[in-house]
Amino acid sequence: MADRTRRKRRSPLRRLPLFLLLALLCAGFFRWSNHSLQTERFTFASPRLPQGFDGCTVVQLTDLHGAEFGEGNRDLIAAVRELSPDYIFLTGDLLDRFRETPHSYAVSLGRAMAAIAPTYFVTGNHEWALPHVPDLKDALEDAGVTVLDNRFVTLERDGDTMLLAGIDDPNGYADQKTPEELAAEVKAGAEDPFWILLAHRNDRFLRQYSLLGADLVIAGHGHGGIIRLPFTDGLISTDRTLFPSYTAGFYQENGSTLFVSRGLGNSGPSFRLFNRPQIAVLTLKRS
Repeated sequence: MADRTRRKRRSPLRRLPLFLLLALLCAGFFRWSNHSLQTERFTFASPRLPQGFDGCTVVQLTDLHGAEFGEGNRDLIAAVRELSPDYIFLTGDLLDRFRETPHSYAVSLGRAMAAIAPTYFVTGNHEWALPHVPDLKDALEDAGVTVLDNRFVTLERDGDTMLLAGIDDPNGYADQKTPEELAAEVKAGAEDPFWILLAHRNDRFLRQYSLLGADLVIAGHGHGGIIRLPFTDGLISTDRTLFPSYTAGFYQENGSTLFVSRGLGNSGPSFRLFNRPQIAVLTLKRS
């Protein structure tokens, strides 16, 4: 009986190497889930797309929150360069208010992206949670990035044109131009134009952005639902509500299409699970 008791007392120690191995594997998986880049390709098809933009490729980077993939983001920059996109869209929250990310982080990344392809930026809520947003915009413009702060530009490709508009995050100035006013300017600028809207917040698509008339809205903010489980559109919203929608991929409402990237970083102490940092590559097709 005594020998049997001693064997029972020693048995947990025998399992310790297994527990340590499992802990090591879990730690490795957690790090891989939060720091390993995943490039994913998507196609947006529309009969309204001008012929000259058929096959055009766009890289969307969003919600970095000061993350670094390699020193100075060299791994991220190299991955985007290898994709040879026609355009690069930065849809906000490059900075993080909890980490007080310096402007130099966004400017350095913006300069690197602008050296690869024409690059366009709209602010997210975290940019406006930090001071001196006008200075950030000026620094990004000096670095070669086009800041779309409630305005639009004309893109030209193979003899055709389309319009690209961008709006500041709602956390911006109270008297800023509204999305509805910007949409009216877009429609006044050309007769029934094909146009794309860059907007940080995914969760405003249903009640506001889908009603503006844009052919395609490109957004971030949702972080892919932070934790992604089978048969869900993400588990937790950035507002900490359960089972959010509009967190990753394509959605259609009111005749408009939304594309949402899962983004690249985490805000403050948050983390990702089954939801790797995403470089989204969007190919435009004339259907």
